[in-house]
Amino acid sequence: QVQLVESGGGLVQAGGSLRLSCAASGRTFTSYDMGWFRQAPGKEREFVAAVKWNGGNPSYVDSVKGRFTISRDNAKNTVYLQMNSLKPEDTAVYYCAARYHIFAEYHSWGQGTQVTVSS
Repeated sequence: QVQLVESGGGLVQAGGSLRLSCAASGRTFTSYDMGWFRQAPGKEREFVAAVKWNGGNPSYVDSVKGRFTISRDNAKNTVYLQMNSLKPEDTAVYYCAARYHIFAEYHSWGQGTQVTVSS
């Protein structure tokens, strides 16, 4: 299993930007597809973005397309989520997740980082 630690959350005004980071432990980071999820109060956790083990095929939920960018630096065992043009509805706890590249489900999760966007 890989251990994940998120950072970079905070309070930002609408229209602002934040970059989330997720540092992974272990020496097999390149074996894992990585994803970002979020959970707002009273709502179910939802998929936000994902990237393949080799940095390819980035995918996004429709509501963040054109505003968020997922990337990874395999040399640093880190995945990022650059969030621009933030909206109040982006307010949530953001979680980093990993899945072994041949698996369908994410099996390792970080503790989450709070993102709050004020109007």
